[in-house]
Amino acid sequence: MKDGLVSIITPTYNCAEFIEETIKSVIDQTYAYWEMIIVDDQSKDHTEEVVKKYVIQDERIKYKKQKKNSGAAAARTEAMKLAQGQYMAFLDSDDVWMPDKLERQLEFMKKNGYVFTCTAYEQMDEQSHSLHKRIKTLEKTDYNRLLLDCPVGNSTVMYDVSAMGKFEVPDIRKRNDDALWLQMLKKEQYIWGMPDVLMKYRIRKDSISSNKLKVIRYHWILYREIEHLSVIRSLFHIGYWCVIKVLRIK
Repeated sequence: MKDGLVSIITPTYNCAEFIEETIKSVIDQTYAYWEMIIVDDQSKDHTEEVVKKYVIQDERIKYKKQKKNSGAAAARTEAMKLAQGQYMAFLDSDDVWMPDKLERQLEFMKKNGYVFTCTAYEQMDEQSHSLHKRIKTLEKTDYNRLLLDCPVGNSTVMYDVSAMGKFEVPDIRKRNDDALWLQMLKKEQYIWGMPDVLMKYRIRKDSISSNKLKVIRYHWILYREIEHLSVIRSLFHIGYWCVIKVLRIK
């Protein structure tokens, strides 16, 4: 483990259209001591070609292609295994960081003695145009609060590996980020939220998570098969999630 190094975990699949902007947002960081680990889940487009161009230019960027398509959870776990940093940050291959994201979040963690943090973020469309919607974070989120309606943006999370260790992402096709945070919250009581907007989250029409009916199935798997909640409690959380989504749509 290398003190002060931030390992950036980026699983990717068929993201050639967006990943270049993601990589550039990392290269532009004011905090320069990082490594970006991109694990490709057997993309069928030219993602590899785009990424390798940057691998040649910047030795901090590392690329590995999975032997077979196994899903984002497996790709994320593989990247986490390869990570050498004291800190681990998560960045999806279609999202973008603000230039001072790492510097300001590290300062926030060190100043307050926090080891598990996230930040606020804003939404953008497929053309990187702002949707003028800011997603706030809570001051602190514990296990039970995260079960209700995850207030944590995946690409905003950073934690101290020296304090919490490494984790394996639960093997679920979707909601695996929520599943990972739940595992981590069994070891650390809170995810502490930084109110500053330090990430742009891309809304894509073709994403599985955009289909709310399909996502319900993954919630059931998360609650029953991974977290082993009772049937009644699982149904409660799914019902709560559905109500929240309907209210937001309206």
